[in-house]
Amino acid sequence: MRVFVTGASGWIGSAVVPELIAAGHQVVGLARSDAAAEAVGAAGAEVRRGTLADLDVLRSAADASDGVIHLAFQHDLAFSGHFEAAAEANRLAVEAFGEVLAGSDRPLSLASGTLGLAPGRVAVEGDGLGPNAPGAGGGLGIRHETARATIALASRGVRSSVVGLAPTIHGEGDQGFMATLVAIARDKGVAGYIGDGSQRWPATHRLDAARLFRLALEKAPAGSALHGVAEEGVPLRTVAEAIGRHLGVPVASVDPQDAAEHFTWLAGFLSADSPASSVHTRELLGWHPTHPGLVEDLDKGHYFA
Repeated sequence: MRVFVTGASGWIGSAVVPELIAAGHQVVGLARSDAAAEAVGAAGAEVRRGTLADLDVLRSAADASDGVIHLAFQHDLAFSGHFEAAAEANRLAVEAFGEVLAGSDRPLSLASGTLGLAPGRVAVEGDGLGPNAPGAGGGLGIRHETARATIALASRGVRSSVVGLAPTIHGEGDQGFMATLVAIARDKGVAGYIGDGSQRWPATHRLDAARLFRLALEKAPAGSALHGVAEEGVPLRTVAEAIGRHLGVPVASVDPQDAAEHFTWLAGFLSADSPASSVHTRELLGWHPTHPGLVEDLDKGHYFA
């Protein structure tokens, strides 16, 4: 297939591109900067310059492709206090893809998330994606609507799928949640967890996530809800213990009332108990994660170099 990949130079995209090429696919990667273009080209993909705001570029690239993997999200905009604007840009991009893929039975796979989908229980594929799913406000609500709209494209002749990713996609080079937790522990001199630390976080190695996107592209049925979850839920106290062990700092509970001061913007995420299952995904696509789990990956030491 000729596959158009947004976010091709990003944390997950930079693993998806070689995964696709190794499987014999031709990849066209969206690049918004010279650095991104250089990285995409070095990985063996064709470069398409543009951003998520360039809807004509997105339509043209999708129309010239046999399928689309949409990984990009304007995180810089979101984390600068404009999450709703970033979510809206993402919605418009999916809408643009749907316009040109409709009636073609070509695949469109959207990266989404599992965090907070089913408070109080293990989230399963399809949670939050049904027509009667509870609504949310602001940018999060827009992201949920975008995922539901992607699933609904199946009725318009698009082989659509939504891959709900674990909040922690880990591996060497990660600059996300785990790297931030390590930085906070190093700065504070303590590896903290909130309350009793029983909050469970799903986790997936990025190379396993990359393989799932390839499988979704190749064989996910239209309207598939998938979970990119290798570990259903790693207790955050266990994560803190691994961080403390490697940094040589004490491990301690942080009172929920003090969490925002200690963990800053990460506090809300760390407070959530959000286990998620991928049983259906594994059965449907034959996806079997083979790379190290989160604690094993932490024990490799690269987060602390």
